[in-house]
Amino acid sequence: MTNKIGVFVCHCGINISQTVDVKALTTYAKGLKDVVVSEAYKYMCSDSGANLIKESIRKHKLDSVVIACCSPRMHEHTFRNVVESGGVNAFNLEIANIREQCSWVHNDKEKATEKAKALVRGAVAKARFLEPLEPSKVNVTPEALVIGGGIAGIQTALEIADKGYKVHLVEKTPSIGGRMAQLDKTFPTLDCSGCILTPKMSEVANHPNIDLLTYAEVKEVEGSIGNFTVTVTKKARYVDLDTCTGCGDCVQACRLKGRISSEFDEHMGKRSAIYMPFPQAVPLKCTIDVSTCLMLTKGKCGAGPLCVEACEPGAIDFDQKDEDIALNVGAIVAATGFDLIDEDIVYEYGYSRSKDVITSLEMERLINSSGPTGGEILLPSTNEKPKSITYLLCIGSRDENACSWCCRIGCMSALKQLYLLREKLPDVELNLCYMDIRSYGKKYEEFYRTVRGINSNVFRGRPSEVRKNGEKLVVDVFDTTTGKLFEISSDMVVLVPAIVPRDDAGDVARMLRISQSNDGFFLEAHPKLRPMDTATGGIFLSGSCQGPKDIQDTVAQASGAASRVVTILSNDTLEVEPLIACVDEDLCSGCGTCISVCPYQAIDLMKMDDGKSSAKVNEALCMGCGACAASCPSGAMQQKGFKDTQMIPIIDEMI
Repeated sequence: MTNKIGVFVCHCGINISQTVDVKALTTYAKGLKDVVVSEAYKYMCSDSGANLIKESIRKHKLDSVVIACCSPRMHEHTFRNVVESGGVNAFNLEIANIREQCSWVHNDKEKATEKAKALVRGAVAKARFLEPLEPSKVNVTPEALVIGGGIAGIQTALEIADKGYKVHLVEKTPSIGGRMAQLDKTFPTLDCSGCILTPKMSEVANHPNIDLLTYAEVKEVEGSIGNFTVTVTKKARYVDLDTCTGCGDCVQACRLKGRISSEFDEHMGKRSAIYMPFPQAVPLKCTIDVSTCLMLTKGKCGAGPLCVEACEPGAIDFDQKDEDIALNVGAIVAATGFDLIDEDIVYEYGYSRSKDVITSLEMERLINSSGPTGGEILLPSTNEKPKSITYLLCIGSRDENACSWCCRIGCMSALKQLYLLREKLPDVELNLCYMDIRSYGKKYEEFYRTVRGINSNVFRGRPSEVRKNGEKLVVDVFDTTTGKLFEISSDMVVLVPAIVPRDDAGDVARMLRISQSNDGFFLEAHPKLRPMDTATGGIFLSGSCQGPKDIQDTVAQASGAASRVVTILSNDTLEVEPLIACVDEDLCSGCGTCISVCPYQAIDLMKMDDGKSSAKVNEALCMGCGACAASCPSGAMQQKGFKDTQMIPIIDEMI
């Protein structure tokens, strides 16, 4: 039990002091049992504040330290280093969060001060029972796993591989490239998207340190930072990758040629049952669609599969099976990307009621010279050129009924397409309906001004609906700039949809044991200080799986995530926080409840010398989530740093 405790209260500028009477709180803390020093400072996290804490530790020979300040998510690691350099064990530190839990949620200064006193009183009660803890060390496997082969995953993998570490890049689809591969040009410079991306894709395929696993999915992740064991399922392509030359003869021979909707072309074009996603695919190998191939769905294909006859190298193998492979890695990067909102959620815009209402991503495929129409802009309903095209921005975005956030790329992608359409169709009428144009990036505003200079009609307002009127689509919009209601008659309407998390984001989050924010995107450890990290050590985020981003920000974050990975892989061993579960073998009955609730498979039953069974914690696997301690019926399972003997005194003091 600790005897000498120091309390240090931070003003946090005025974040705390304008709502909490810091002087009264400091005086109150000094009168608490075992508190030998109580000090306040404007910024306790500054060098001067740190020196104040260290000097007080030495002067008063403190055993534990309580700091009343902001959330431990913000500065707990910093303060641990401070108290340790002062001579106190880093885990003999307790933080009373009087900013987020007190000053930021109250207006009444007197009541806020009383609550702050209770929080400090509880922290001091726990500090009396804190125990010195020492981090354990684990060996590091110098390999990384990147999940997702879009531009985020590609950039991350290349950066790690260039540092000399092996990278396993797993992509769910038959080719890497992701959303960027579907684009024609990139804003604001109008560079060819493929010209930027394709060399990077080829570099990934040929890099000696990159193990490329396409048409594969991560199924299971076990272990912890430095030592993850990952199970990856390589789906059967029914084509031997080593034998296939990518000649495409089988694609041309397929009986279902041109009859299967193409996912890569956003279902604007057709493909065969055996296919390559796009001409620059990496790897440039064929894949047989298990859901449409007649041999795989019906058991026969006419007199015999024409693809087999056409394949001179003999690469097609209908006996292939899915294969599970095990990977051992030291760090993982999630770069799983995003989806577009289901357009039927915003039913009023007529996406499912008219073929000529399309999304901006579908327009990308129409504009692209390698797209389904060879770059010609044609109405899906008639295959004729449109005479008028209307863009509707923020479809689902910034909408409390759909998704409340901004998609970040919608404004600029629409402006880019307007510019390209004006080049392709000089006589077409172009209309744009927007809420606000958000051109926040470098050179974005200049690009916006350029596009405003082309011949187009711009309306500031959110359209109420898109309705059919004969052969035309009609959009009603109230222009807030002119104060007038306009009825726009158009041949084609292009919706710029919201960016949302992938459908499988929840499954991936559970598998990786990471959190999701309110919007469903993966949650970073700290939005400002650790934007690439997750709360689970050794797992990082890259690209739009964390939130909507443009290509520039995606590449920047990918490089940052790679740097964070290298900080782990460059070590032979890592220190692991000791705030993990522990077992009182005398109390443990061996019931196994803790094993059933542990999400990390970190607990086993072991036979003791007396014949009894007792739970045993694998310290390398335990992440300190506390599920076992909460479920243990006998109280034998405890959490270091949060034991009953430490937490119950807080409750007693608070009530």
